[in-house]
Amino acid sequence: MSTTSVKQVRPWAPSVTDRAMTGLSVVLAILTAVIIVAVTPMKGKLAYFFLFFIAWFVIDSIFVVRKMGAKGIRDGLAAKVTLLGAVIVSMAVFSILWATISRGIKGLNLAFVTQNMRNASMFDPIGKGGILHAILGTLMLIAIAIIISVPMGILTALYLTEIKGKASGLIQFLVQAMSGVPSVVAGLFIYAAIILNTPLRSSAFLGGLALTILMVPTVTRTAQEVLNLVPRDLREAGLAMGATQWKTVALVVVPAARSGLITATILGVARIAGETAPLLFTVGVFDSYNFNPFKGDQGTIPTVVWRGLLGGTPESVQRAWSAIFVLLVVVLIMFVLARTLGSKAMKKK
Repeated sequence: MSTTSVKQVRPWAPSVTDRAMTGLSVVLAILTAVIIVAVTPMKGKLAYFFLFFIAWFVIDSIFVVRKMGAKGIRDGLAAKVTLLGAVIVSMAVFSILWATISRGIKGLNLAFVTQNMRNASMFDPIGKGGILHAILGTLMLIAIAIIISVPMGILTALYLTEIKGKASGLIQFLVQAMSGVPSVVAGLFIYAAIILNTPLRSSAFLGGLALTILMVPTVTRTAQEVLNLVPRDLREAGLAMGATQWKTVALVVVPAARSGLITATILGVARIAGETAPLLFTVGVFDSYNFNPFKGDQGTIPTVVWRGLLGGTPESVQRAWSAIFVLLVVVLIMFVLARTLGSKAMKKK
């Protein structure tokens, strides 16, 4: 008995003619943009960019209206506006990355990541002194913030999504309000509440507390959205098996949302990694190593960047750009490690 395979048909997929028309419209739009820029006062990359999209929409609409009518034009407009927004966002991101990499890599050398600034200044030639103390200080602050804010944020999200007690409305309001708190306010709060009223002085621990204020809302809101995505059938299955609510949450809901909770932590770290204002009030500025998180000023990458740009000399500005590049690399390494460890844990289970 012979069987015949039926080829799957996708009416929405573009045909060869549609692709040819799209390619032709793109070529004509490029030529139109070049001609308009050549014969008009409009110059620069932005002129090419926006003229191309306008010309592409007009030319492509001429092709579409002959095939699909006015509805096709509206559909094409929606698609092109969406594409325009995505391209603008991508251009902004890649321009920031390109500026940071192209300018920061010029000042990188072995001494920059293996030495401190105890015997050097921001105005010394590149190659003398480094920011290893700032890298270690930043990692210490991030670790303190993670230890405090991640359990607090996830437990708050569990209360808002699973328990839904009487205080959930107030807590939800406070979380949303904290999301808009300026970073300098967090530093001023720790400075006024602790440094001015207790024997404690500037330290990495107080800096971590200031960063925790900024990190908790991000972790909480992201974790809340992730937990809401867990199917309710899993919760009902756990309860049907005789498990209590907290066992269902701990053994079913949280493991199912593990990947999303790791993402929430990463987003929280990204929120605080480059903050400078709260650190100026809580950790100060230090040019050497300080491995005691509870006593003494601490060097951090954001304060190195601030000092470098404030110096204004070519050497200090170059150190600032290189420090920004190192900060991006540090955050990228933490992101990769978190993703790798999270995926390994999921595979073991």
